[in-house]
Amino acid sequence: MARTKYRFNTKTLSYEKIELDWKQKLFRVSTFVVASIFMGFLLYVMASKLIDSPKEKLLKKENNQLKSQYEFLNRRMEQVTAVLEDIRRRDDEIYRIIFEAEPIAKEIREAGFGGVNRYKKLEGYKNSELIIESASMLDQITKQLYIQSKSFDEVLDMAIRKEEMLAAIPAIQPVANKELKRMASGYGMRMHPIYKRRKMHTGMDFSAERGTEIYATGAGTVEVATKSRRGYGNHVIIDHGYGYKTLYAHMSTINVRRGEKVVRGTVIGLVGNTGLSVAPHLHYEVIKNGDKVNPINYYFNDLTPEEYDRMIEFAAQPTQSFD
Repeated sequence: MARTKYRFNTKTLSYEKIELDWKQKLFRVSTFVVASIFMGFLLYVMASKLIDSPKEKLLKKENNQLKSQYEFLNRRMEQVTAVLEDIRRRDDEIYRIIFEAEPIAKEIREAGFGGVNRYKKLEGYKNSELIIESASMLDQITKQLYIQSKSFDEVLDMAIRKEEMLAAIPAIQPVANKELKRMASGYGMRMHPIYKRRKMHTGMDFSAERGTEIYATGAGTVEVATKSRRGYGNHVIIDHGYGYKTLYAHMSTINVRRGEKVVRGTVIGLVGNTGLSVAPHLHYEVIKNGDKVNPINYYFNDLTPEEYDRMIEFAAQPTQSFD
């Protein structure tokens, strides 16, 4: 119930009841309504900022759970990446070495994704950086898994062909030399018998009588079978595959022709003294991926450890080469 209000009249020295007309009443009511609406709006804004609604509380809880799950997912992917790195190391440093295959280039394994921004649609959110990091890491793991899978396919194929590969690798001496008395000159810097100066000798010389049989040291295909009066003289080159080739020089007779398939132990010719040579002998070279390497590392099917040590001693002596 509204309180009755009075005012003091100084003329009559008495209190008079205040009577409001309809305009004054309307103004007061309007003022009260506007003030109430303003205060209500102000309280609503403050409450919405400071107090979460049940729906907002639920959404915040879900967001925190999602953030925790993304962080957990990233930690798990880091663990998977560490396992993949260990698999990569074993692949490059063990499996591929066993089968003498080149490691997969680091640029290929770690290559990114080119083109437009793959994660543009993930930008603009509160946790965009975390989400993009997870998506990028997952893409990298997916690519590395694909590359590793292809690598293992290749290693499996090499394992299946291991017997063929082992038969092809040069693994015996090219002339009968069980007593190791035919080693004339080893691989390395040697005095040239004609030029009389030190020169790189890219193979091993086996002294032998003219007509001594020469054996293919591994299975392969005859790539060159040439008769010549210069350089290597009559010589044969066998392509064994897997990056290996062998050369047999200064032969008196060639028993094979270009394109012919041979196996380890096939007699491919006879020792001679043709080309740039000062005595009957066989000059023998092993070529790996285009580089001439020391043949002494390729007699493991022929020699015991003790015999191999003796051959290394003979090969290391600074003797004069025969060619």
